[in-house]
Amino acid sequence: MKKFFKNYWFILCMLIAIIGGCITGALWKGATALEPLGTLFINLMFCVVVPMVFFSISSAIANMKNIKRAGKVMGITVATFLVTALIAAFLMYLVVRFIPIVTGSYQAVEGEIGETLSAPEMIINFFTKPDFVELWSRRAMLPLIVAAIFFGFGVQMAGGPKTKVAQLLEEITRVMMNIVKLITYYAPIGFFGFFAYLVATYGPSLIGDYSKTLIVYYVMCFAYMFIFFPIYARFGGGKGGAKTMFRHLFRPAAVSFGTCSSVATIPTNMEVAEETGISKDVTNIVLPMGATMHMDGSAMSAIIKVAFLFGIFGLEFGTGRAILAIIVAVFSSVAMSGIPGGGGVGELVLCTIFFPEHLAIAYPIAIALGDLVDPPATMVNAAGDYVASFIVSRFVDGKDWLVKARSKKEKS
Repeated sequence: MKKFFKNYWFILCMLIAIIGGCITGALWKGATALEPLGTLFINLMFCVVVPMVFFSISSAIANMKNIKRAGKVMGITVATFLVTALIAAFLMYLVVRFIPIVTGSYQAVEGEIGETLSAPEMIINFFTKPDFVELWSRRAMLPLIVAAIFFGFGVQMAGGPKTKVAQLLEEITRVMMNIVKLITYYAPIGFFGFFAYLVATYGPSLIGDYSKTLIVYYVMCFAYMFIFFPIYARFGGGKGGAKTMFRHLFRPAAVSFGTCSSVATIPTNMEVAEETGISKDVTNIVLPMGATMHMDGSAMSAIIKVAFLFGIFGLEFGTGRAILAIIVAVFSSVAMSGIPGGGGVGELVLCTIFFPEHLAIAYPIAIALGDLVDPPATMVNAAGDYVASFIVSRFVDGKDWLVKARSKKEKS
């Protein structure tokens, strides 16, 4: 019993905080006043995560003894993200095809629609910023990752691990992780306040015109986690991979569900990946990239939003439109996926393409759905980053990487 509490005391504290927050939010509508407790935790994470992403990625690339390994890790990472996102979206499409989520009409209040970006402007904003200072923001995570990749390869070309710059990057990354551990001690208090606010604010909204859609989506997210995550972990880690994955999955799932931010979950993902035995260079590339590029939950939410709107307007949601919706959702939301709520960018682009004649009606509906499905969507996105690292490890470190990691841990 003592060993159990020694190993799981922090998880238990988080569970108690989450349950206590949910109960408080359900019984006391004034629990919205507790939001600052959660916001404080999120802001602390955001402040440390931006430099941590830059230094961890650049350090991983700079300290690789073989530059080809860096390219291999990134290539396999992107391929893994694309495949799992396609699987998730296809599954959601099958569900909405067989389960009509809209059976009646829906009236929405018309709202104003801002100017939309052109395709070239979106591409430019996704990958670059006009000023170096603008890179150091959680609102520019993808451009920051691009800059970190270039910096890392620049250090590699200058001598790689032998350079003082590479050693400095590694030391700074280690310091940033220690800062994260200090912030994590405040997590239970932050989670209590955040979940109390979340339930007090959105609880009643789950009962109404959106209820069926929300139920379908929430069930699909958890079903995807408990059915397909073990498959991915088994494929990536071999025998025992799924069991190991489930042992560590709760922490990133809870953090992402509570904060609604993949970026804020990066430190937790790195901790559990290290405990699992995943190679440091794989972790430092896969997890930060995953925070802005791995969006299984977002792919599923894009499908159900479009299906909901097509049902409202009496239109057919065919396969061709579903494929287009997936592509548009990935490219429109990738730069905003690390921010709670996503800023409505994905919803705006989807509505602009599919419902140009009904923008003022479609957009508010999509925004409302986006806010309500954001917690489970982010949970699948961010927790899936940790699971994706199993698959990348298989192709980078071999099929028996998990067995070797266990042996090394036992010896130490």
